Amino acid sequence: MHKLTRGIASASARHPWRTITAWLAVTGAVFFLAIAAGGTFVDNFSSPGSQSATALELLDENFPEAAKGSAMVVLAAGDGTTLDDHEETVGGVLDDVSGVARVQSVADPFESGTISDDRRIGFAVITLDSPEREIGKPAFAVLSEAVSSMGTPGLQVELGGDAAFLNAAEESSSHTAIGLLVALLVLLVVFGTVVAAIVPIGLSLVAVGASIGGIMLMASTMDVSVSAIAVAGLVGLGVGVDYALFILARYRENRSAGQDNARALSHAMATSGMAVVFAGGTVMIATAALCITGLSILTSIGLSTSLMVMVAVAAAVTLLPAILTLLGDRIDSGRVVRRHRPAVRTEDSAWWRFGHHVSRRPWPYLLGSVAMLAAIAAPALSMQTAFPAAGDAPAHTTHRHAYDLLTEGFGIGFNAPLMVVMDLESSAAGPDDVAAVSATIADVPGIVSVGEPQTSADGSTVVFSALPDAGPADAETSATIQRVRAVIPDSTYVSGITAVTDDLNSQLRRTLPLFVGAVIGISFLLLMLVFRSVAVPVKAAVMNLLSIGAAYGVLVAIFQWGWGAELLGLDGPTPITSIIVVIMFPILFGLSMDYEVLLLSRIREEYDATGDNAESVARGLAGTGRIITSAALIMIAVFLSFVFSPVPSLKMLGLGLATAIAIDATLVRMVLVPATMSLLGDANWWLPRWLDRALPVVDIEHGQGAVPDLPDVPAVAARTEELVPR
Repeated sequence: MHKLTRGIASASARHPWRTITAWLAVTGAVFFLAIAAGGTFVDNFSSPGSQSATALELLDENFPEAAKGSAMVVLAAGDGTTLDDHEETVGGVLDDVSGVARVQSVADPFESGTISDDRRIGFAVITLDSPEREIGKPAFAVLSEAVSSMGTPGLQVELGGDAAFLNAAEESSSHTAIGLLVALLVLLVVFGTVVAAIVPIGLSLVAVGASIGGIMLMASTMDVSVSAIAVAGLVGLGVGVDYALFILARYRENRSAGQDNARALSHAMATSGMAVVFAGGTVMIATAALCITGLSILTSIGLSTSLMVMVAVAAAVTLLPAILTLLGDRIDSGRVVRRHRPAVRTEDSAWWRFGHHVSRRPWPYLLGSVAMLAAIAAPALSMQTAFPAAGDAPAHTTHRHAYDLLTEGFGIGFNAPLMVVMDLESSAAGPDDVAAVSATIADVPGIVSVGEPQTSADGSTVVFSALPDAGPADAETSATIQRVRAVIPDSTYVSGITAVTDDLNSQLRRTLPLFVGAVIGISFLLLMLVFRSVAVPVKAAVMNLLSIGAAYGVLVAIFQWGWGAELLGLDGPTPITSIIVVIMFPILFGLSMDYEVLLLSRIREEYDATGDNAESVARGLAGTGRIITSAALIMIAVFLSFVFSPVPSLKMLGLGLATAIAIDATLVRMVLVPATMSLLGDANWWLPRWLDRALPVVDIEHGQGAVPDLPDVPAVAARTEELVPR
């Protein structure tokens, strides 16, 4: 397959301007189509076939009025006063709210009786003109800004409700720019020149930009999460820079060895370029495996991330060769550090000495590393996942203020209402049956009150609320939901935000073994195919699981236990989102393969040349140690930059990914890999003969054969200078 990669690079290098023009044309066309026909982003948390999903479907079909989106204007009188003292002001506020875009009606809290016993806190239900998933975040942002700005002296006004929380606008943050700045500094140290440092970052930005247009188009054909671009962009920036770094570093290494630019580029694409294709393909498959969960939100995030990585790989094997061809020797322009001294012999490098040092003492390093990883991962054993509620939002947000006020005025369970939907048509039930079900639910332990039933216009559907005595993220609320579901008839369904997330978590528990098994199994097969070994993929799977376990342990310690949470801008312990835990797994498993492939392919290349296991490991470390460390630093910088995001879930994702990459690129790749490979010896590369004959041959780092004629890079650059006006 290295011939294919080298052939694609050759075509791009022969026609650099055509390649660049094609990228611009395709990217422009995608964005034009995205603007013209792109869909709206929406978070669909429902689990197909679950009680909560069935309830929502019934409302959509038979009770459109109840299916419309809603929110609450939460009102609080100042100290020493009641809402009755501000009745006229409240009326004016509600009149103003009714004039905001997408608002259909606003209930009067004095008429509907939605005022607390002490008359200080109340709420007015807002009925929107469409279901909330059709409205989108921009409209909710306008509504939130309008309502929260209507407060007057003595009267606090906030926007609350599940819809307001789930569709809250994300606060602006410069975290991405911080990550890219750190990445630029790392690249300046690695390459020593401005031009060489800018190329990988520019390439990753192009890949991310082109992918965003594709994700917008995807939103016109399926539900795509509002977090899809953020998560996919996080991964896309990291791999985009890293993939370009791998190829560019090999290209410059070849040039330093005396190869002309054309041959250096061809060899770089046949070796590191093929490794990038394989590593990127592994990440794509791993993230696309999120479709196995059957959940719309995870499917859209997985496919978006897979698309982002695919475009990053495409840019690395087509756009990068074109750019390097046009730059020629100018890739070394803008030197910021003094020219490097003559290259150090492999045997004199610190990486080579360290590799032999570990190989001579494999057991202490192996046991010590495993013990350290186990200690870091230990907190993960007590992980408790939950779905964040408005009470976990930053303290300054309007939906957090509304949550706290409603809790104060009506109790914590008011923020976790259960929605009970009865299908009267299929069950031939009547008013007496509705009353009986309502009374039965009222007697369930954990239920505080049951609301008045509302019947659809055609009489086929009834809906009413039931308030639990615990909050939306409380395990006791989930237990109450199970008790309610155990006593209601088959034609009655329980929904609401807590019920939806409970059903989502149940679906994850059912599909997680298949999902995890698929990711590990596919990765195992791909590594066995490439390295013709059984031990290598087994070892890689175990080590990747150790890295991921350590990342989960750090998340539990910081977010669940609250160790140092204030340093991350959190008010205290925060529930770990189950969706984030699942998203992290394929991303980390795929990204870990980047370093695994880069290191092991170099080790295998040296092993084929020398037949000496210890020497090949040492030479593999010497050849890739600096690049893997630099690539990891870049990835860590990009991921850690998301810790500065005001969104807790993005903080979790960024910190978890950064932790795993740091552990994987240091403790795992530089200590555990040489230690285990030293102990296994030649068994590292053992594969049953029958299996060896059955597997197709895929060679990713043995492309040092004859090089097809490529254009003379300096000549192309010279011709380019003639075409570009000065």
